[in-house]
Amino acid sequence: MEIRQRVIVFDAADIGAESTFWAELLGGEVVGDDGWHSIVVDGEWVIGVQLAPNHVPPQWPDGEQQQQVHLDLHVDDLEAAGRLAIDLGGRQLQEPVRPADNPDGGEWFAVYADPAGHPFCLCVG
Repeated sequence: MEIRQRVIVFDAADIGAESTFWAELLGGEVVGDDGWHSIVVDGEWVIGVQLAPNHVPPQWPDGEQQQQVHLDLHVDDLEAAGRLAIDLGGRQLQEPVRPADNPDGGEWFAVYADPAGHPFCLCVG
């Protein structure tokens, strides 16, 4: 068996807002129809967005509707990436902190949510 492609798929009630957010954040484009959008970056399909009219956003970090998976996006400028995420319709869930397993190192991360409420981390260092 050979896995030929790996694509992360997000469920969202508003796939237009969700797919536009990820395409803009990752520097790609949206290709799709009414129930499915693909995010293509440099000719590679990297994220899918599936229409889920009854989608319930996770409540981070420990709400009733728990997150099940999240992305870590490693960037060169944490502040600029955070501003872009918010400008694109995301929201910040946690201010930048150092990882608990490396409190004295040069790593930092902040937690954000995309327009459908899926948490993701912006990381630097």
